[in-house]
Amino acid sequence: MSGSPTARPASPASFLAFDFGTRRVGVAGGNSLTRRASPLRTIAAEGDARFAAIGQLIDEWKPDALVVGVPFHPDGAAHDNTRRAQRFARQLHGRFGLPVHEVDERYSTTEAQSHGARDLDAASAAIILDQFLGTLP
Repeated sequence: MSGSPTARPASPASFLAFDFGTRRVGVAGGNSLTRRASPLRTIAAEGDARFAAIGQLIDEWKPDALVVGVPFHPDGAAHDNTRRAQRFARQLHGRFGLPVHEVDERYSTTEAQSHGARDLDAASAAIILDQFLGTLP
């Protein structure tokens, strides 16, 4: 019998991811154990109603952190929606107190379309989250 303690595996972390849009926000969920994301729904609301719907999802899913897709031009340059998505990420952190990770989401909608997704926004959020989960150690 060895005298060294056995390392316990870290518990899996769960995440909600968001594909931000000015009129709609796609949402997906996933975790570090399966490293797979699933589209959940699209929130078609603005302002406080949007954050109330997100709050309900956070209460239901109890994520450890949030992930926000941030769009860039193909050459990597920022544009108006880049700044809007980053502002949305800051608002999520401020309102819900959870860590927020930003992910470059170039081409997520195009990829969701190529897979024939019925809910493009939620499918795009799942692609964003899959991308993030692939970066975890």
